[in-house]
Amino acid sequence: MHPIEFRQASWSEPLLFEYKGQRRGIQLPRLHPKIAREVGDPLKRIPSRILRENPPLIPGLSEIEVVKHFTRLSQMNYGVDTGVYPLGSCTMKYNPRVCEDLAHLPQVELLHPLQDEALVQGALELMYRLERWLCALTGMHRFTLQPAAGAQGELTGCLIMRAYFKYKGEEQRDEMLVPDSAHGTNPSSAAMCGFKVIELPSAESGCVSLKALKAALSERTAGLMLTNPNTLGLFEESILEIADLVHEAGGLLYYDGANLQGVMGKARPGDMGFDIVHLNLHKTFSTPHGGGGPGSGPVGVTQELEKFLPVPLVEFDGSKYYLDYDRPFSIGKVHGFYGNFSVLVKAFAYILLMGFKGLRRACEVAVVNTNYFAKKVREIKGFTIPFNPYKPRKHEVVVSAEQLLNETGVSAMDVAKRLMDFGLHPPTVYFPLIVKEPLMMEFTESATKEEIDAYLEALRKISEESYSEPQKVKSAPHSTSVRRVDDVRANHPRTLCLSYRMMMKKQLSL
Repeated sequence: MHPIEFRQASWSEPLLFEYKGQRRGIQLPRLHPKIAREVGDPLKRIPSRILRENPPLIPGLSEIEVVKHFTRLSQMNYGVDTGVYPLGSCTMKYNPRVCEDLAHLPQVELLHPLQDEALVQGALELMYRLERWLCALTGMHRFTLQPAAGAQGELTGCLIMRAYFKYKGEEQRDEMLVPDSAHGTNPSSAAMCGFKVIELPSAESGCVSLKALKAALSERTAGLMLTNPNTLGLFEESILEIADLVHEAGGLLYYDGANLQGVMGKARPGDMGFDIVHLNLHKTFSTPHGGGGPGSGPVGVTQELEKFLPVPLVEFDGSKYYLDYDRPFSIGKVHGFYGNFSVLVKAFAYILLMGFKGLRRACEVAVVNTNYFAKKVREIKGFTIPFNPYKPRKHEVVVSAEQLLNETGVSAMDVAKRLMDFGLHPPTVYFPLIVKEPLMMEFTESATKEEIDAYLEALRKISEESYSEPQKVKSAPHSTSVRRVDDVRANHPRTLCLSYRMMMKKQLSL
């Protein structure tokens, strides 16, 4: 086990504007006297109406000061390349450098979306083949690669549902069923498409309540948005019955593919009865996530729904690849041009690199890692696993710190803040809402046993601190560049400081 060492050093790096001094980063050569006489004073050639009254607020720093500043900032960063990143529901896994290198080839970076199809046959073939691989992995008939993220994939899926029922003359179907454990974007996407969201309570097992589902289904039901395994990491064992119930009521079943990591290569949404699937290529298929984006959220559908997919689709006529815009029932475009192509390249390379057996193995290791962690975390005082605590999870597990809060006053947020003092990234907190004081953990196949043990040791030490000196945890973090922030104030639009200039104005007004 790697030892856990408390970082005593206090990271504090001022802004460039806060450095004092007027040094220069570079000294430009003087103009030749003859040229200077011919050119004259450059400032006199600039109209006075556009000249500044005061010089710009630019720090005067030497080259080495600038280099040191940005190097120190880079050392304060945290990412999948520096440590374990157990953000539940986000699947923050290592991004193979070979995939990054391929996406930076000139043949990829210098492509223009308006180039003639004859000049981009390689790119079109990549998209065509990637679509078919995704179909094979999910059991869907066709995919659109346009959506730029999972949420946009959800929106696309809901628009397809709306178009489908309009085509069938069943526009009275205006209700979307969403479990209370669902990702927050599910009800948001449904509402944006004009559906009334009906929340389904979970059963004591943590899965969909069949009783509640049967009571909610009606002639107004458009569909059910579901992720499987769900956000608790539990596989919906009644999924075939759920699909039958939704279909018998005339609705469609939508698969939120954010959690595909837990079943990749093991089970296919299409075989479970899902009609529409979105995938997060920036999660399961190992392209950069979040600030390292952009993302990609392809949407797959059954043959019955193919006609409604966004235009264009990539087709092959036996001799060349081309973009098909002649789709009269399409919902139209959901993204400029054809999608985030560089992300598609990385996902294509990852699938090619791993192969089917490799993808299935990645799923297996991720599930083993999370279940190992779940077993060990139950032994730490103050932490529990709600909803069938001894039932195996898939790729993620939700841990509750409710007992810790009741006995010590230390909350899940306090635990997350204190983890940063150990050089560890906090997990997802306060989600899903059906768990009190939740810490949502996901250890992908990128995490080693030693890293998971180190995380467990940190949680064990935080538990001990919570019972012996809780204020130490409640006032964390202590070793980061920014201490505990006011979460409410930080999220209030009137208090946001989006630039140094805004911050200076605010300080002057106080």
